[in-house]
Amino acid sequence: MHGPYQIGLGFPEQCRQKGAVTLSLPSLRPIHLLFALVLAAFAAVLIAQIEGERGIAPIASNGDFEVRDIKVDVYGPDADTARATGWRLAQRLAWQALWKRTNGGAGHMLADGVLDGLVSGIEVQQEQIGPKRYIATLAVMFDRARAGQALGVSGQVMRSPPLLVIPVMWDGGAATTFEQATEWQKAWAMFRTAESSIDYVRTSGDGPDPLLLNAGQPGRRGRNWWRLLLDLYGAADVIMPIARLEHSWPGGPVTGHFAARYGPDNQLVGSFTLRVNSAAEIPKMMADGVAKVDQLYSQALRAGVLRPDPSLVIEEPLNAVAIDNAGDLDSILSALPSEDGGMAASGGGSYAIQVDTPTATSVGDVQAVLRGLPGVRSAATSSLALGGTSVMQVGFDGPVEQLRAALEARGFSVAVSGSTLRITRRAAAAPASQSPGGGGGQ
Repeated sequence: MHGPYQIGLGFPEQCRQKGAVTLSLPSLRPIHLLFALVLAAFAAVLIAQIEGERGIAPIASNGDFEVRDIKVDVYGPDADTARATGWRLAQRLAWQALWKRTNGGAGHMLADGVLDGLVSGIEVQQEQIGPKRYIATLAVMFDRARAGQALGVSGQVMRSPPLLVIPVMWDGGAATTFEQATEWQKAWAMFRTAESSIDYVRTSGDGPDPLLLNAGQPGRRGRNWWRLLLDLYGAADVIMPIARLEHSWPGGPVTGHFAARYGPDNQLVGSFTLRVNSAAEIPKMMADGVAKVDQLYSQALRAGVLRPDPSLVIEEPLNAVAIDNAGDLDSILSALPSEDGGMAASGGGSYAIQVDTPTATSVGDVQAVLRGLPGVRSAATSSLALGGTSVMQVGFDGPVEQLRAALEARGFSVAVSGSTLRITRRAAAAPASQSPGGGGGQ
């Protein structure tokens, strides 16, 4: 048979085996493989940097008074009654501690019904509940408005500019901020800032925080990069609280070395050391460390050490058109404010009085003295810092020299800087000693 229908070896021509077909892939050079491996490794590093638990979100801190570490150990007919009794006892103990902290000494005890109206919340730090026994460590929060009236404390607390917090923890020779969850970051997140004079800007470590606020950032000095970071987080400057742990042996005593640093230049404010008997007590040591570091920063703020770096402020350029339209130098100088805020020309105005206020009673005493001065229209506390330096605004009809003389006549030492007066009580003069045989006859 001929044609397309001929059959050879029993198979039609259309079904016979064809020639072999070879598929070829484009050749890959070693440099291409190396580049692909580098990209894959870089992507893995980025994912590892961003994913995972980095820390906890900071708690919301309001303006309430807080008293921590109140220990109670009470019994009751059942667990619920024992717990309620323990909480009521904690309110009483916390009120005594708060009164002693603000006024000094033992204050008067309030009724339980009154305390219920002053307490805004109770935080359980640690508790053990038994069938008829309740053991706990509690933190009691008092409403600032209502409790402040009972304590005799009013006015505003002096606050710092917003400061970005980068908590650095050294453990096992490695420094960590937000690369992984640490007890140091958790302690800062749980710290209540209501009674602190520092305005902390705290982050939780989510998103780009581990990349931007890593452990190497405090060592950088470039102002341009710091400006971008501070603008991103809404802060005026940066502080770096550092904790370095030393383990005696696994599970054994732990020594913590703490340091308070601030600013792009990583300047030291102060340092201290704490020690616990076991690794299980590290969270408590971290909480105590945060409280002590906050005290160091607050003291530095009152002393004028903790001030924003002026090199971090982005100043707006001058308007050249406005300067040209000013006409001459005299018109420019007349438009500038005077050093004393324009009050010296008018012979009176508002003055800021800085005075040490160790207790709430001293605040009222100084206000009473100021209001009793001739020419004083008003005197009010604008910034209250118990145990530090408070600021009072005084409306006075007269020049600053007259106000200074009036204060010196009341027994104060006065230092004047523009419209600000720093006053301190003069030390009482020692009585003159009599000469031997004084008062006797010749």
